[in-house]
Amino acid sequence: MSSRTVATIITALVLLTVLALMLRSWRRRSNRDAALPAGYPLPADLGRELASAAALYVATTPRDTPLERLNIPGLGFRARGGVSVFERGVLLELAGSPTLFIPTDAVQIVADATVAIDRVVEPGGLLRLGWGLNTTSADAPAHNVSEGVDSYFRFSDPVDRRAISEAISSTRAPGKTEFGTEESEV
Repeated sequence: MSSRTVATIITALVLLTVLALMLRSWRRRSNRDAALPAGYPLPADLGRELASAAALYVATTPRDTPLERLNIPGLGFRARGGVSVFERGVLLELAGSPTLFIPTDAVQIVADATVAIDRVVEPGGLLRLGWGLNTTSADAPAHNVSEGVDSYFRFSDPVDRRAISEAISSTRAPGKTEFGTEESEV
C-alpha cells in the first residue's frame, strides 16, 4: 500500500468517527428533549390579529443559553415560516412542523438579540422570544428549563421585527418588565 492510500484510509476513518459521534450526540439530545412540550393547546378563539410576518426560525435554547439548542418536537431545526401575534398569544407556523401556539401569559421576554446557535447577525438582527414551557402537559422536564426557553427568529425586514416585537409587548400585562416581574418587585 502506498502512503497516499494509508492517508486516505486514516482520513476516512477519522471522518466516519466524527460523523458517528455527531449522530450519537443528536440522538441523545433528541431523547433528552422529547418530553419537553411544544407549545400549548390552540384556543378556539385567538382574538384579533395584531401583526404577522414571514420569518426564519433559528433555534430554541434554554433561558440565557443561546448556544445550546433544544430539540423540542417541532422546534429542533431551522425553518422558514410565519409569526403571527394575536390578542391571546403568538402563533408559529413553521415549514414541516405543526402549528405552535404560545399564549400571552407564557411570554416572558421580548428582546432583540445578536447571537443564537450558528447564527450571528448585526446588533439586534434577531428577535428573542422568551417563554415558559407548558409544564402541565409534561411529566418532568428532561432538561433544566424551569426558567423557560428562548426562541430566536430572523426577519428579512427590520420593520417586520419591530412590528412583531411591539405587538407581542402590547399583549402583555401592564407593569411587566422584560423579565416578566412587576416593576415594584425589582
